Amino acid sequence: MRKKQKRVLIALGWYDYRLHRGIEKYAQEHGWHLSEDLAREKVIPWGWDGDGILAWLAGDDDLADFVVHTGKPTVDFSFRRSHLPFSRVLEDHAMAAQLVADHFLTRGLRNFSFYSDADNWVHEERGQAYARALKQADRECTWIRWYQSPSLRNNRSDRKAWQRKRDWLAMQLKHAPKPLGLFTAVDGLALDVLETCERLGIAVPEEIAIIGAGNSLLAVDAMQTPISSVDGNLELVGYRGAELLDDLMAGRPVPRQPVRIPPAGLIARKSSDLMAVKHHGIAKSLHFIWEHYHESIGIQDLMKISAMSRSGLHQAFLDQVGRSPGHELHRVRIEQAKRLLGESNRKMEVVAEMCGYQSANSFWVAFKKSTGLSPNQYRKTLLR
Repeated sequence: MRKKQKRVLIALGWYDYRLHRGIEKYAQEHGWHLSEDLAREKVIPWGWDGDGILAWLAGDDDLADFVVHTGKPTVDFSFRRSHLPFSRVLEDHAMAAQLVADHFLTRGLRNFSFYSDADNWVHEERGQAYARALKQADRECTWIRWYQSPSLRNNRSDRKAWQRKRDWLAMQLKHAPKPLGLFTAVDGLALDVLETCERLGIAVPEEIAIIGAGNSLLAVDAMQTPISSVDGNLELVGYRGAELLDDLMAGRPVPRQPVRIPPAGLIARKSSDLMAVKHHGIAKSLHFIWEHYHESIGIQDLMKISAMSRSGLHQAFLDQVGRSPGHELHRVRIEQAKRLLGESNRKMEVVAEMCGYQSANSFWVAFKKSTGLSPNQYRKTLLR
């Protein structure tokens, strides 16, 4: 007799294709039938009758009421309605904030801020965790909150709202202590900060280093200053949510506390990955490395750009950065290789060339020596 196929509704009040992809992967492995019209069309299917629901119960009260009244096993990817008796799979915002704090601290920064524009649980968790991580290092964090600003008016038809928000942000950034490590609640806010800095003539990352959250910006590497971001590992969030729902539908015991999924990592890009150094020659050298790491550059190029001797450059790098010029170039290339391996299925020859290596073999050797894994092995760890 043919086994009954499980019918699962995807009811996402907030949508991200990566979350959907993780759900899809589990569904394909276990032969589920997914009802996904609600995820795309936002039409609540009153009368739907299936086996379980994967929900993101964010802002829509009608959606939450629908999910509650179905009485079906449900996993919620949001914590906004924490009073509802659903199992949950969530991003580990505390671990993400710790990655950002560590990134800034190891680069010598001493001033820190968090920027959010809405009073919601994601922003609050990220901001509070960032402040806690910095406090453990005896550092303070100021919180830039647009939603508490007197300049904010709750008038959706106000055509000047966008400009008023940018002007307010400009004032905050202009008076902030520098150099500053600024973490934003989402990537869109990081882009707002970058564009405001460009308008004000504030150097990024030398004066304000920026990291967003979500790794969701489109064509980020085409930007003159690509924005660093924490990859929240949403595909794994979706997969684990589907796995947990399967347990619920089978009547198996499930965790009482939300399941937290650690971030895939911090994707360091130009907006944050320079040292907070005052040495003019080293600052210029670091800029040059970031802009030309994909080319065949070496110590002679850095000596020329910094107007320093080989020995002077070497010692200054050790004093200011903690690494030799060659090691810093190697570090930047490997970090970019990690990012490319995680973001695409490009062939190793292409990744090697994009990171400044003369051949796939030299890239393989350098990557294995740095990480303990071959490029292919590293890519596989990101897919688990």
